[in-house]
Amino acid sequence: MATHPFDLFGIPGLIEEEERDMARTVRQVLDASVRPNLAQWYESGQIPARELAKELGGLGLLGMHLEGYGCAGTSATAYGLACLELEAADSGIRSLVSVQGSLAMFAIHRWGSEEQKQEWLPRMAAGEAIGCFGLTEPDFGSNPAGMRTTARRDGDDWVLNGTKMWITNSPVADVAVVWAQSDREAGSKGIRGFVVPTDTPGFSAPEIKGKLSLRASLTGEIVLENVRLPGSAMLPEAAGLSGPLSCLNEARFGIIFGAIGAARDCLETTLSYVADREIFDKPLAAYQLTQAKLADMTLELGKGMLLALQLGRLKDAGQLGPEQVSLGKLNNCREAIAIARECRTLLGANGITLEYPVMRHANNLESVMTYEGTSEIHQLMIGAALTGQPAYR
Repeated sequence: MATHPFDLFGIPGLIEEEERDMARTVRQVLDASVRPNLAQWYESGQIPARELAKELGGLGLLGMHLEGYGCAGTSATAYGLACLELEAADSGIRSLVSVQGSLAMFAIHRWGSEEQKQEWLPRMAAGEAIGCFGLTEPDFGSNPAGMRTTARRDGDDWVLNGTKMWITNSPVADVAVVWAQSDREAGSKGIRGFVVPTDTPGFSAPEIKGKLSLRASLTGEIVLENVRLPGSAMLPEAAGLSGPLSCLNEARFGIIFGAIGAARDCLETTLSYVADREIFDKPLAAYQLTQAKLADMTLELGKGMLLALQLGRLKDAGQLGPEQVSLGKLNNCREAIAIARECRTLLGANGITLEYPVMRHANNLESVMTYEGTSEIHQLMIGAALTGQPAYR
């Protein structure tokens, strides 16, 4: 009798019943309304983002780990397991939820004024308003401190100018959290965050076309041309890079689980395929080379899941550090893409088609490896923790 990879590690026993029920509900909804459409969305490079946001908001998934303002207030581990199920469908779907909840909503929830929270968070939690997060620039990804977007005081207002790049959700967003270099008291400079309604004059978000990865996700630029905002648009509690970096740590946490979801889907698909595919009058699953590949992939999948759950429990206990988030993202993204590529070999030519999810996952994971901290940056964060010597420059 076939055994699920997670059962070999006793993983179901490590997940609480409420968390398991939540994950099952998410998977059922995705099976019903998302998975049947993913091949078409991926091929066309378009998704019904507003409809999806409302459906996922109705499930309580948007900002689910935040407290109050219409948010569910779940545990970090429960949020991670939701991310796992979302990315088991497609990385682009998890990105929509992650950018909404862990970047845009978290920024407002953690660093915003009460007025900003009341204005945006309930609508964003319900999926009635979509948010995006403007940090990365055309020339500044891994080094956000070099950003060129500026915020200049003009009386009681702020005037923003600059360009952001590779911004998930920006083409359909109702609100953008934008980070900029500001000139403040006595000419001192500092990075500040701003809550920018996207219908503000001077704001535009052209979509980026021609992607070969994350095609079931809307990605764009943010262009700011003399965007005038009231003084109340600034996030009052965020000053310096600690603001945006705290948001990135929230989103990276979701990726730790999400990458495992993509890998799990690849392996489950492959296990089913090799059981049915006959080669030389017996199932492909019955060959030693096939079983060796399946065993190696199961080993890395299970270890990655155990790591994700351990980090989730640490986060719930308030004990998770940024370097530990780097451990999880580096390992789980690295192993997930290796699993996706190996699964493709077992599916043969069928593995490159949209009839199966494996190549789609592999292509998506190429982006997941890079965004919200490249593998190299996470290696350096771990190295700095081990040696006490930052080596970023």
